[in-house]
Amino acid sequence: MNKTIGFITVVLCGVMLLIGTADFPDWGDPQSPASRHVSPYYIEKSIPETSVPNIVTAVLADYRGYDTMFETTVIFTAGIACFFLLRVRRKEPEIRYYRHIPTGITLRIEQGAKLPEDSKVFERIDTLYAPHDLIIKTTARLIIPFILIFALYVIAHGHHSPGGGFQGGVILGAAIILFAISYDLRSANRKLSEKAAALLSTIGVFIYAGTGALCLLLASNFLDYGALASILGVDPVTARSHGILIVEIGVGTTVMAVMVWIYYNLSSRGRQDEGL
Repeated sequence: MNKTIGFITVVLCGVMLLIGTADFPDWGDPQSPASRHVSPYYIEKSIPETSVPNIVTAVLADYRGYDTMFETTVIFTAGIACFFLLRVRRKEPEIRYYRHIPTGITLRIEQGAKLPEDSKVFERIDTLYAPHDLIIKTTARLIIPFILIFALYVIAHGHHSPGGGFQGGVILGAAIILFAISYDLRSANRKLSEKAAALLSTIGVFIYAGTGALCLLLASNFLDYGALASILGVDPVTARSHGILIVEIGVGTTVMAVMVWIYYNLSSRGRQDEGL
């Protein structure tokens, strides 16, 4: 019965959406409201008003700054939701596996026994252990630093070239996930722990919202970056460009941290002990 009601609801919503599309302007219609008013204003005014050559970034982080801030909050909320849905805090009888590197012999150690954590001849392995591929590990180790640098470049130059906080954050997160896949989840967790990922995702949102609040304290509107001119020592137009860069850093931080946070929980079924 519930499935039938759900199916009917979905069909009705789909039909309503299809009917609503009849009122849309034709694709590429130069006489549509967006083409006659909104787009020309952004094209003509974005550089004089924000000193940002990338019009898309100017729209996202300045003219439509509220919307983008809440999009960042939605990403942060997704990380929290995955944490509460997937994270397993129940302690189960712990059994660990260690491989003796010189001989390849696997030890199964149950809870309470001494663990060779600091040993150089034993390495902890997952239950479904597969030997690490030397080529994959070496390749990942070589390319990850370049991926990180490129991600920072994308964030830092997002307002002057294609890119921005969302794109750069995704690249940053992908680099860390690549490290976790090529090595193991525990190694990635040592580089960026779950707590650090959660903290960074929060910091990113606060950077964005805090920049807007700072504009309020400077007797201007929320997210009116021109108010930062007195602090940054530049003219109001350049201050808007710098303000966009600051909030893009916040977006990139949140996106990167949430990606890693979600991966940790999904790949380990919430246990954060053994992953893919």
